[in-house]
Amino acid sequence: MLRLAIRVRRADAELVLAELLELVPSGVEEVALGDSVEYAVYGAPGELPALPALRAAVGAAIVEVSTREIPDDWAERWREFHRPLVLDGAITVRPPWEPPGTTPIDVVIDPGQAFGTGAHATTRLCLELLLELEPLAAGPLLDLGCGSGVLGIVAARLGWTPVVAVDYDPASVQATGANAEANGVRLDVLQLDLRIDPLPDTPTVVANLLSPLLITWASRIGPVPPRRVIASGILLGEVDAVGRAFAIAGLDVVARRVRGEWAAVLLDQAPRAR
Repeated sequence: MLRLAIRVRRADAELVLAELLELVPSGVEEVALGDSVEYAVYGAPGELPALPALRAAVGAAIVEVSTREIPDDWAERWREFHRPLVLDGAITVRPPWEPPGTTPIDVVIDPGQAFGTGAHATTRLCLELLLELEPLAAGPLLDLGCGSGVLGIVAARLGWTPVVAVDYDPASVQATGANAEANGVRLDVLQLDLRIDPLPDTPTVVANLLSPLLITWASRIGPVPPRRVIASGILLGEVDAVGRAFAIAGLDVVARRVRGEWAAVLLDQAPRAR
């Protein structure tokens, strides 16, 4: 098994991650290294190139690229990397090889599909904000950029219905559908491009996307915005820009959560839009 690693300055990390996810929509491993961030993908020889150490340009960013062989027990150690996530004694999100949690909501996500089991800071921040919300009369919810379906599945278990899950990547659409079925919940899963396709109108939206996509979506929101939005996938330096984009669309930041270098915000309809 080979590990292909790309290391970049933290200031350029979002640009590089966006480019990588276009090439590897199934997701990448992220490791924080002080002033740098390392992204890694894994594959068998022949699937990944065995490159010498080199420097390359990704857009305006300079990255360091390297590959190395990893031990034969990598598959077992990979399982150890994916540990259950337990939030506020209310939700457990776990891989299928871990025993059931003792929380009221126990969600099983196969990390071999799409974007892991929900332990990444951006997903965790969304879940924390979602736990603080009351379903609007058990109303509809849109999971925009659903990945492996963690947020949509948890929302359905919390009482939102119907839940619509949308992603551009067909692998994510397939993974979300499979994970929803495994958890015994119904999601309407759609493959759509938020940059050009019309999106379902729902009063509540959870969007775990990178800032450029959040800003693009905000620019496409019609005259009647969602009642409230949880937006995550935002680097700390991008929070103000994302907030301004949603303010133009009629949504104001009313709460913020931070974990490491990532932030998530809760937005509500601005008074002028009510």
